[in-house]
Amino acid sequence: MPHQDPPPPPPPSLSRPPLALSAAAFVSTFDRFAITPMLVLIASGMGVPLGTAVAAASGYFLAYGLSQPLWGLLSDRFGRVRLMRVTLLAAAVAGALSTIAPTMTVLIAARVVAGACFGAVIPTSLTYVGDTVPGGQRQRALSDLMAVSALGTALATAVGGVLAHVLDWRMVFAMPAVCAAVCSFGLRSLPEPPRHAAAGMGEHLRAVLRNRWALLVFGLAFVEGAVLLGTMTLLAAALQSRGVDSAVAGLATAAYGLGVVAFTRLVKALTSRVPGWALIAVGGAQICVGYGVVAGRVEIVTVVVTALLLGGGWSFMHSSLQTWATSVVPRARGTAVAFFAAALFVGSSAASAVAGPLAEHERYTLLFGIASLAAIPLTLTAVTGRRRWLDHP
Repeated sequence: MPHQDPPPPPPPSLSRPPLALSAAAFVSTFDRFAITPMLVLIASGMGVPLGTAVAAASGYFLAYGLSQPLWGLLSDRFGRVRLMRVTLLAAAVAGALSTIAPTMTVLIAARVVAGACFGAVIPTSLTYVGDTVPGGQRQRALSDLMAVSALGTALATAVGGVLAHVLDWRMVFAMPAVCAAVCSFGLRSLPEPPRHAAAGMGEHLRAVLRNRWALLVFGLAFVEGAVLLGTMTLLAAALQSRGVDSAVAGLATAAYGLGVVAFTRLVKALTSRVPGWALIAVGGAQICVGYGVVAGRVEIVTVVVTALLLGGGWSFMHSSLQTWATSVVPRARGTAVAFFAAALFVGSSAASAVAGPLAEHERYTLLFGIASLAAIPLTLTAVTGRRRWLDHP
């Protein structure tokens, strides 16, 4: 008989993410979105075109995404908590360098390193939840973690924009750097969940990359990242192009985080009664309508409405795709979730890079209109795939 790895011991059974894990997820998300309302200020302060400043954001997203397979393999091999502690310390150093960067080149390089290191936190925390929360309760626990991340998003875009306007945009990079170091220390007491016996990184990769459902989920994540995250990065810049200052633009786009916090509560209540494919359909509709609203007219009210609807789209669609990703290849869960996150943020990086020239020429109607239309095939494919996976997992 072929050799089979012994099953891992039962994981500690949790019903919600531990506080230390939630704090790390909050800091990681804050750092990721803090730059959104500051792009115009960075371009002005560094004396570069807006498209060049956007490279600091797209470079961050690209590094965040491309590093995911490595973090997933390492977390499967060496442990979830250990990986998060090390990468949080490295992210703190990169954040400090971002604060004192003398040139745009140094700033972009520092943001790339920060993106790669902070990129380990969210997918590894998702994997930790997958390891420790029973399947029937998992989407509710993931919704709790998403709500914490959404709070980080809301504060990043609101507080980040205000601080950048009143003080200096460099200070906004210093805050998550300090918090990352504190979180690394705080995670020391978090128990390491048991994992399947490591049979080598190659086996984990093969298990994930040969699974057709996993590949579908990764493809959906790429498109979702492009449509939702990559395009949403430019909402604040669109307002600023209409003469709105960075503080107000940041507060307007902070409605996204508030929308996620509110809608995740609804998703959590509906999870046990509504199938995942129906939640995806609701989220996709919100994304489509949201971008349609702001494509018609860019002003504070429409941006707030769009941000709220995108928060709903993230809560309904992404939480369902995320839960799917934690279940599609259970024995290589860390690797699967890492590829999922990689696809998401490579997609967002690609979209923000492509959208940079359109933003520089203030072609926001075209940009947001394309995003609205792209949400339609994304939603249809995700709904169909999720329903078929239930029938033939």
